[in-house]
Amino acid sequence: MAEKTDDKGQTGQEFPGFDPKSVEAYVVKDPQALAMNFARALENLGKAASEWLGPRERGEIGDSVADPMTDLVKTLSKVTEYWISDPKRTLEAQTLLFSSYIGIWTRTLNQFSGQYSGQPVASETDTLPKDKRFADDDWMKNPFFALLRQLYLVTASWADKLVNEAEGLDEHTRHKAAFYVKQVTAALSPANFALTNPEVYRETVASNGANLVAGMKMFAEDIAAGGGDLRLRHTDATKFAIGRNMALTPGKVVAQSEVCEVIQYEPSTETVLKRPLLICPPWINKFYILDLNPQKSFIKWCVDQGHTVFVISWVNPDERHAKKDWESYMREGIDFALTTVEKATGERQVNAIGYCVGGTLLAATLAYHAQKKNSRIASATFLTTQVDFTHAGDLKVFVDEEQIAAMEKQMNAVGYLDGSKMATAFNMLRASELIWPYVVSNYLKGKEPMPFDLLYWNSDSTRMGAANHAYYLRNCYLNNTLSKGEMKLAGKTISLKDIKIPVYNLATREDHIAPPKSVFLGSSLFGGPVDFVLTGSGHIAGVVNPPDKQKYQYWTGGKAEGQYEDWLRGAEENRGSWWPHWHAWAEAKDDERVPARKPGGKALNAIADAPGTYVLERV
Repeated sequence: MAEKTDDKGQTGQEFPGFDPKSVEAYVVKDPQALAMNFARALENLGKAASEWLGPRERGEIGDSVADPMTDLVKTLSKVTEYWISDPKRTLEAQTLLFSSYIGIWTRTLNQFSGQYSGQPVASETDTLPKDKRFADDDWMKNPFFALLRQLYLVTASWADKLVNEAEGLDEHTRHKAAFYVKQVTAALSPANFALTNPEVYRETVASNGANLVAGMKMFAEDIAAGGGDLRLRHTDATKFAIGRNMALTPGKVVAQSEVCEVIQYEPSTETVLKRPLLICPPWINKFYILDLNPQKSFIKWCVDQGHTVFVISWVNPDERHAKKDWESYMREGIDFALTTVEKATGERQVNAIGYCVGGTLLAATLAYHAQKKNSRIASATFLTTQVDFTHAGDLKVFVDEEQIAAMEKQMNAVGYLDGSKMATAFNMLRASELIWPYVVSNYLKGKEPMPFDLLYWNSDSTRMGAANHAYYLRNCYLNNTLSKGEMKLAGKTISLKDIKIPVYNLATREDHIAPPKSVFLGSSLFGGPVDFVLTGSGHIAGVVNPPDKQKYQYWTGGKAEGQYEDWLRGAEENRGSWWPHWHAWAEAKDDERVPARKPGGKALNAIADAPGTYVLERV
């Protein structure tokens, strides 16, 4: 009861800090309609279950060789063992948590009594960080939801602290434990459940459960789209098509190998730089991240500055490419493209750009070329590229001998790693941004995601060929052989110190795939001059940052030596995009110009229009 009458006949609130009107939005108005929609939602949930079970019953999906839950339990059990092995430590851990709970309970009682407004007090703001999952006002004002929010944040912080303070863990185990704790706590957030999320609760009451009907229908569709596994939709895919409103820069496929197509783009200037530009993108994603649309296209911008641009478009591998290894990607990818550039332009030397793992392959290729006295690449630009994997970020969680061996067994059975597995791994790196907000919005609120070209590209995943992917994981993430000068490629032991050409090395400040500290450390391994540049934002947005948007900033400074943090403190901040800075760097190496070149020149015939055919293959 929210109101009572005193002995003088006056009516007042039983809980002064609680407004009964605040719960009106949570009171069911039409129980019958709500019950009917719950039944429909359950029917759609049953369809989702059928879509999940069907492929498994037919044998189309087998048990995964690498079970992440097994590794999670095994890893976290080592943390638990430390805290329960000593009764004193166990008591300390329990006391830390329960004392926080008592403080939360006291604040909740004070909120009911009117002594606490629901706004965070100093002690709470000190310990509970701002979190956009709890942006709705009722996470603070409503005592029930405020209690849930505080309990969750305190428990999550406590779990993280247990990992950080557990002694006797090796660095890799601690890293894995911290990552898994972050995944578990992200999944268990009260924001992810209909009855404990005020926005979803209100929407369910207001629509009599129609949101859940739509959400479960979408859930079943996404499992069907994933062939029995959930393919979480991040955008309205019907609004995009490659060649229609994405990857539109005019050009021709002028050569094709088993692992790639080479695209040459039409010039847009009367003269072009004499030295062509070859871009080697990652094969873990598709190249058109650099050509999303005319407004965001790095490729088009380069063409407009007078570069003769060639791009490697990697094949989306299947069982036919199982034995195509790192050397194959060097010879049939980069070397094949260099030969194509020379045939099309008559130029033997090029400027080369490598993005992410494409840059790692480019660096290894340059080291191999140096031993062979091959000087076809005159300058190299690396975009968010790691050549040293000491500080390689959360992706290292998935890489140890046991997990790689399991993955190799799985890949060897079919010839490749399914693209959805890589997509899930990348999404897990930012689960609180790329997984759970979409689960809530799509399946609990029943809202279709908005069209977003970057997220469409992100969902257009690629498979990983067995031999190539195993080589990459073992030599880079697991054993770090490239940085140690121990990588063996085409019968040679290669060293980055042999690379004497000028290098432009770009890192992004908020990168969770190639952390800036990791990229910075790699700069010191090259044997020639290196310009290290840091740009704002992350792995994608920091790179795809057109100058006319005037977004973010970039930092330039002295030599990339010493500690990354020291370099950053002394670096000069510049407004806007790094693109013009890079172009000026490239022109400074060779600014001679020649008449514009048509794709293929006189030696090569066009095979297809850009963006080619390899990029159209979807998983």
